[in-house]
Amino acid sequence: MEEGGESTKELEVAPALIAVNPSQQSVVVAVGSDLRVYDLREGCAASLVDESDKSFHKDSIRAIRYGVNGKLLVSAGDDKLVKIWSTDSWHCIGTVSCEKRVSAAAISNDGHYVCFADKFGVVWVVNLEEKDGTFSLVNEKAAPMLSHYCSIITSLEFSPSGCYIVSADRDYKIRVTVMPKRPLNGAHEIHCFCLGHSEFVSCLDFISSPDFQEGYLVSGSGDSTVRLWDIMSGSLLDTCEVGAKAGLIDSIEREEEQFCAVTDLCVVPNSTLIAVAIQSFKGIVLLSCNVSAKSVSFTKVVSITGETFSPTCLGMSSSEDLLWMVMGISKLPGLDCSSLVRVRAMSGFKRISEGEPIMLEDNEMPGGQKLLEKLQGSVSIEESVYVAASEALKKAMSKLLIKKHYSVENRETRKRTRNDKKFKQ
Repeated sequence: MEEGGESTKELEVAPALIAVNPSQQSVVVAVGSDLRVYDLREGCAASLVDESDKSFHKDSIRAIRYGVNGKLLVSAGDDKLVKIWSTDSWHCIGTVSCEKRVSAAAISNDGHYVCFADKFGVVWVVNLEEKDGTFSLVNEKAAPMLSHYCSIITSLEFSPSGCYIVSADRDYKIRVTVMPKRPLNGAHEIHCFCLGHSEFVSCLDFISSPDFQEGYLVSGSGDSTVRLWDIMSGSLLDTCEVGAKAGLIDSIEREEEQFCAVTDLCVVPNSTLIAVAIQSFKGIVLLSCNVSAKSVSFTKVVSITGETFSPTCLGMSSSEDLLWMVMGISKLPGLDCSSLVRVRAMSGFKRISEGEPIMLEDNEMPGGQKLLEKLQGSVSIEESVYVAASEALKKAMSKLLIKKHYSVENRETRKRTRNDKKFKQ
């Protein structure tokens, strides 16, 4: 079992993640089990305080999310722990244990509920209470809220009104569920499904519209497309072949080795621009949404020159014209460097009609050298490490999210030998 046991786990690399406080008061990077926070208000690294018995994360973090008002941050991952942090003091206000590894997380718009999804496709929920501006966890035992049934959930997102929770999975599905008044009793009303992707759905976000309270949903996928949806009806409104538009793939005769998954996307606040990160692409693709025409179209490619930097996770605050990007990996095989993180930032989205966004130099970034030292761990990184990280990430994503097809005989064998704990109501 050595081959399928610990040695295989060592090769399961995890991409670095980035999250930005909605008011850009802080920036958080997760790589492996390490959660790194830089306080932009104080101009220094923030120290995390966790007084629970379970202590800090012990395995790769797979999800980090701020709440809408920036007062809370949730982190979760392969150690089956979900941690909720107060961003005022950076104290852990609660730790929740999950039966399986956690793949996605989100905080409800009112800040009263934290939802997280496990590798088996179940979305769980815990509730918080706020008193005199201080949050506390009501119950450390999570309740099951909804399920995708044996499919890895890749993304969770609340609609702008908070009336719906949207979940995406490895099996190409996007599910829109009515957020119940009592989430701890379960979410039993499926509003609709958004179906159309031909590979795993990797990321979700919403474009706000003054005349449409719920906004429009945008999704990115392993099929190298970004799609626009009306979640009230589940209708697919438009599709943009971002890989083809960026000149990365031939959209007519797509070779398997040309596969270019959308790894993340981010709607630029107070605009209709969408920044898109594509696997192994040194730059971002900018799309524009025409709300009245209910369409999404290619705007431009913004290349990143000077180094091998292929962003895999994006973040943006609602108050600043700055897109934060990270490229990174943990458990990098074959190199002395156990983890790698590179953080960059791009500005100029509010003046996109006057020219393309500008990549900031390291000394131009908020926090400068001190921020990079905290979030990256090292200011200078060899080019060969970047290249190795990019290839390892591509293989890791393929292994994790591209669904394997088994023969009938193999499927029956897998069913008989499964040892996972069955979910019971």
